[in-house]
Amino acid sequence: EKSRTAGMEIDTVIGDAAYSWKENLVYAKSEQFQLISKLNPVITNGSGQRKIEFDYNKDAGMFVCPAGHMATHKRRTGRKTLNQSLTFHFDIEKCKVCPMREGCYKEGAKSKTYSVTIQSDTHQEQAAFQETAEFKALASKRYKIEAKNSELKNPHGFKTAKSAGLFGMEIQGATTIFAVNLKRILKLLSEKE
Repeated sequence: EKSRTAGMEIDTVIGDAAYSWKENLVYAKSEQFQLISKLNPVITNGSGQRKIEFDYNKDAGMFVCPAGHMATHKRRTGRKTLNQSLTFHFDIEKCKVCPMREGCYKEGAKSKTYSVTIQSDTHQEQAAFQETAEFKALASKRYKIEAKNSELKNPHGFKTAKSAGLFGMEIQGATTIFAVNLKRILKLLSEKE
């Protein structure tokens, strides 16, 4: 918004996975610019911490455990503004005596559930977009940004705030960026000669 106010035309923003949260994706779409930011793997691949995979029975709309027991019911969990999950509940009495309970059922647990993340339309669109050649080509340029950030932080001291408050950080940022740009200009001028 500040860049646009200053007169810049923005058609693409490149960032890491921290920028791909749902509100940013919705904002990018509403403001008509591309957000080149990979989705967090938790959104695209689930938590990745499951030791045992359950099968989905599409006719019943329920998950089935490896022992063949179908979930008894399901419900949505999580806040509506963020990623919700479908949580499938299993009959705990069957789990207690199941021969395959090791690694699946914790002894003494009061319930057995299996959850899957519900991808919003926004996340599904971004997941499809990040598989395109255009996305991959633009994302491959991000290392240049990180290299410049590293230069600002390490040799030029932008890693640590020198004064308190937002205004102090803005002044420190402006002077650090000015110094780095001045060094770059001088280097380019010396290369011309």
